[in-house]
Amino acid sequence: MIKLFDPYISNEEGQIAAKVIKSKFWASGAGTNNVKKFEDDFCKYVGSKDCIAVSNGTAALHLALSLFDIKNKEVLVPSLTFVSSVSSIVYNGGKPVFVDVDPKTGCIDISDMEKKISKKTGAIVIVDFAGMPCDIKNIKKIANDNNLPVIEDAAHSAGSTYNGKRIGSHFDAVCFSFHPVKNLAMPTGGAVCINGKNSKKQSTILKSLRWCGITNRNGFEYNIDRIGWNYYMNDLSAAIGLIQLKKLDQANAIRRKIAYRYFSQLKIGKKMPLSNDCSYHFYWIQVKNRNKFMEYMKKNGIETGIHYNPVHLMKYYKHKTNLPFTEQVGKEIVSIPTHPNLKKFQVDFIISSINNFFKNI
Repeated sequence: MIKLFDPYISNEEGQIAAKVIKSKFWASGAGTNNVKKFEDDFCKYVGSKDCIAVSNGTAALHLALSLFDIKNKEVLVPSLTFVSSVSSIVYNGGKPVFVDVDPKTGCIDISDMEKKISKKTGAIVIVDFAGMPCDIKNIKKIANDNNLPVIEDAAHSAGSTYNGKRIGSHFDAVCFSFHPVKNLAMPTGGAVCINGKNSKKQSTILKSLRWCGITNRNGFEYNIDRIGWNYYMNDLSAAIGLIQLKKLDQANAIRRKIAYRYFSQLKIGKKMPLSNDCSYHFYWIQVKNRNKFMEYMKKNGIETGIHYNPVHLMKYYKHKTNLPFTEQVGKEIVSIPTHPNLKKFQVDFIISSINNFFKNI
């Protein structure tokens, strides 16, 4: 089976993991040792003011949104995303308002977003879909005009860029996931990169919140001045993340080459566009008879996926709203592999299999 996702690793990850295990220093709520090294290196890599390492991408979103006053306020968010982008709003007492997507990119639709801003709006959550950066310039302008913070869900876009700058430095808070399937993979991990005027204060708050609200640690003495969560990153994940960060640009370059082949050689109408800014966490196509297509690919030994079923159609978030592009894309979208472990003959086979399917229907 050709996997949809597959971590890009070498002997280095195993060697560093063994070193951490032998050290018997596996975790620290204070975020020392390899966690601190990862925060510093990742912060420098993306060019943000500060970086706070956490246990996963959902924790990153939860904590990032807690920095802003969204309780009982509306927060704009695309429905074509993983549910964590939306749940993090609810965790913080906000009300999700679903926004349509641009059918060409899968990212938030700027015009629909602007229409849905009201006096009740407290923030905007954007999602770099499949690693494709959103329209940062126009989103910034609209957000600034309305005095609204922007939280960027960059779970797919480690290593993506916009106008030459890496994703992570453009908005108030940028949230990353380092799940094992992500471009920068760890056993578990995430990060919040912050860039606002109050970044130093926000960094202190987030480091307290990720460790049960602990502040003023001095030896065995500490205080609690706010409720917090058990969201800190462990040392093993951070050590592996340091190795992964060194090879991230190389891995993303391979992903772009694979995406270029798909874009130029797949004989289908609707497919993910080309962009040198995109990190291509996966590559998506749209297929009208999706179930039949995915079963065909499975029989050919190729794993595919669906990213995503729109959140506004799920039972908990069921909401009547007019999102025509989201609902159309949600019915047809299929993810195909772009991971750097793919061999040329495997990419050839994926392309020929897809083209043969469409040729024969």
